[in-house]
Amino acid sequence: MRVKALVLFVVTLALAASAWAAATETVLYSFCAQSSCTDGNQPYGSVVADAKGNLYGTTYYGGTNNAGTVYELTNSGGTWTETVLYSFLGATNSDGSNPFSGLVFDTAGNLYGVTQYGGASSQGTVYKLTKSGSSWKESVLHTFDNISGDDGSYPVDKLVFDSTGNLYGTTVQGGKFGGGIVFEFKKSGSTFTYHVIHSFATSASSAYYPYAGLVIDKNGYLYGTTYYGGVVWNAGAVYQMREVSGVWIFSVIYNFLGDSLGQYSDGDLGTDSAGNLYGTTNVGGSFNLGETFKLTLGKNNAWTESVIHSFQGYAKKDGAYPYYAGVTVDADGNVYGSTYQGGSSAGNNLNYGTVYKLAASTYKESLLWSFGTSGDGAYPEHEPILVNGKLYGTTYAGGAHGQGVVYEVIP
Repeated sequence: MRVKALVLFVVTLALAASAWAAATETVLYSFCAQSSCTDGNQPYGSVVADAKGNLYGTTYYGGTNNAGTVYELTNSGGTWTETVLYSFLGATNSDGSNPFSGLVFDTAGNLYGVTQYGGASSQGTVYKLTKSGSSWKESVLHTFDNISGDDGSYPVDKLVFDSTGNLYGTTVQGGKFGGGIVFEFKKSGSTFTYHVIHSFATSASSAYYPYAGLVIDKNGYLYGTTYYGGVVWNAGAVYQMREVSGVWIFSVIYNFLGDSLGQYSDGDLGTDSAGNLYGTTNVGGSFNLGETFKLTLGKNNAWTESVIHSFQGYAKKDGAYPYYAGVTVDADGNVYGSTYQGGSSAGNNLNYGTVYKLAASTYKESLLWSFGTSGDGAYPEHEPILVNGKLYGTTYAGGAHGQGVVYEVIP
């Protein structure tokens, strides 16, 4: 089913507080504009852009079966139009239900994503959307089934392609040891073959529950974070996977130490041209409201953490708790992200989340936007993307109908 709706609510506001950077925010689309929310509602995941600047994403609920949607936003002369490309059938059907994460394109323009639930065992799916003319067709590449203990279950973050077209992702649970998995779709011609390439063990001496997806560096190595594990404090870890002669080697490269050094990472990592890694923890830091960190590779393959920003909360006109929100790093080394709570708008204390920038090298923070102004979004769950100098993202609440928005922030 295809549903089209003109943007019902567009608002552009300039930040006035002198402590903030000069930025503007525009609500591109407010969800649940149609009866029974057939246009989707509660977009938890991030968006992805095509070459023309059109945006694509998912909603966790809504659609014709209230099991979530895949949508497209197109811009014509400054007016954004939403089209539902696909409505999931629901948890009792084979196609999947409730996509929590965003999407990724392949080189042919096909879209790929995961659903947290649905499939034969209701443990989630990997799906593909292929465009044919003006319509999109959905196909399920894999249904997670950990009944026998040899597969993952409940994928919640987006997929990533490597330079040769192989596809990778994670599941929060499942695998041989119950702590989640890293999986690969090995490409051969036009087909994919599914493999579990790592199973996480549920012990503090290891690393487990990878809520975050993966990032690939210039060497083709995979990096991700786990919410728990990390030797002593069970505060989470950062791991690396590299393929050597067809065998995947897993190693923990950093263990979070808790308190001011951060704990519980569930957002995607970013990487710069020098190979440094950046990410967030949703608590910890100097004020226990979360942090943004940098990992630098040194001698003897040892990685060192630097806390480049500790969030201070709305009382200090700052963000707090970057739940599921990792970072986006631009070509100059600037770091962008969002927080689930915190912020302040026009001098009024608010707690509906922020979009922020950390300047390259100095990592001085600019609070680009604070949500909660009448009609804009509330509670962003994932980091924004950067397209032609503009930031695009989602909030799962707020907007004209209270069911989430797609926003644009111009720094």
